[in-house]
Amino acid sequence: MGQRLDVKGEEMEFPDRRCGTGRREEAPRYFLHRIPRSREVRQPWLTTVLTTLHAACLSLPLTLRVRPDLVLCNGPGTCVPVCAAAVLLGVLGVKRVTLVYVESLCRVEHLSLTGRLLRPFADYFLVQWPALKAKYPSSVYLGRIV
Repeated sequence: MGQRLDVKGEEMEFPDRRCGTGRREEAPRYFLHRIPRSREVRQPWLTTVLTTLHAACLSLPLTLRVRPDLVLCNGPGTCVPVCAAAVLLGVLGVKRVTLVYVESLCRVEHLSLTGRLLRPFADYFLVQWPALKAKYPSSVYLGRIV
């Protein structure tokens, strides 16, 4: 396995030890990086633009440095700036990055805002309910995976 970088929001409360497998031999190739959240719960939509731009300004240099082969993300708006930076690498001809988005399990009939934003750019857009697969035929349904 090559390098692995997990990116999570600064204020996300789950412990860092949940990222990675915890295997000692993986340690030199595993990194954790935090970026500011794009939007806080109940944050006004107008100020969300500013916080998302701030997160994007920190995501772009990180993505340029790492130059990932694959970005795998699952839901929160925190992933939008990272995905945008990955798409930008391809647009600029720096590197083509495969983008895989897994829609939240709680999204049964409608996509999340993050899903709606990223669906046009995702190479693989995974949904976890047959109703969403029917609504979005280009999506991939593998059952409940998260």
